[in-house]
Amino acid sequence: MTHTISPTSPATDAGSTPPPRQPRRLPPLRSFRERFGDPAFTVVSIGTLLVAIAVILYPLYFIVIASFSEPSAILNGQVWLWPKGFTVEGYQRIFADPAILRGFANSVLYTLLGTTISVVLILCGAYALSRRDLFGRKVIMMVFIATMFIDGGLIARYLVVRDLGMLDTIWAVVLPGSVGVWNLIIARAFFENNVPGELREAAQLDGANDFRFFFQIVLALSKPLIFLMIMIHLVANWNAFFDALIYLDDESKYPLQLVLRNVLIQSEVTSAGGTAGLDSYAAAQRLGELIKYGMIVISSIPLLVVLPFMQKHFTKGALLGAVKS
Repeated sequence: MTHTISPTSPATDAGSTPPPRQPRRLPPLRSFRERFGDPAFTVVSIGTLLVAIAVILYPLYFIVIASFSEPSAILNGQVWLWPKGFTVEGYQRIFADPAILRGFANSVLYTLLGTTISVVLILCGAYALSRRDLFGRKVIMMVFIATMFIDGGLIARYLVVRDLGMLDTIWAVVLPGSVGVWNLIIARAFFENNVPGELREAAQLDGANDFRFFFQIVLALSKPLIFLMIMIHLVANWNAFFDALIYLDDESKYPLQLVLRNVLIQSEVTSAGGTAGLDSYAAAQRLGELIKYGMIVISSIPLLVVLPFMQKHFTKGALLGAVKS
């Protein structure tokens, strides 16, 4: 019996040669417009971003070089890219005052303690308000929202702090503004959209109570929100000085912002040597300008060091918590 091989079937004889391999086809080259879009739009977008970056970064850079420049050069418009009349007298005057270091330590303490209290209260309160089985949660939320529109005023707040015995204590600085209603709303929306009720039911079937579910599951799913809350309250607590100005009498408890404010005021109103001459007044004004720029740099450095490490969580946390499904 003879076997025939169809023309389309591959050859199976040992001595036959394999069919030639087809050359691999490369994908067609994309045009410039396909790769980068409209060239005019790309140029305009990049140019706009570069201008925006320059507008944001140059004032910060100017503050730094101005702190090392002679105030007369700044007033005459001679300081643009480099310091003119290099001097560190402003920084020497700032650090010569022992209250600066004490105020720095106080600010660190107030910031860490205030941020911790605020984040804990907001996370716990927002999760409780996000639970649909919480009785009266809408009424409770309306009470929080009402505080955004109704305020007793500064005198009423002062009387409350005084009657609670918190005057001239650290608690007068960190407690009155510890819960921001807007942040509470963002956190509640985050929990409603990202922690489904089915997940809690599954955890309950496995024997987890509400506390275990919150601390081990909810917080693990809420890292963007936690970093967002930490970032917001770090900035707010570090820059805060008004509560300390109102509620604190002991200067040893002043935060850095309030200490630097007092140093600047003293430099502006005090003439050198206690005389009222024109030269001494000009010297006091010059020193006040140096201190002004130097204190801006000193008070900004901690935030500039910490916040870049948390920036990537800011947008994600804000978007997840700000959109309600």
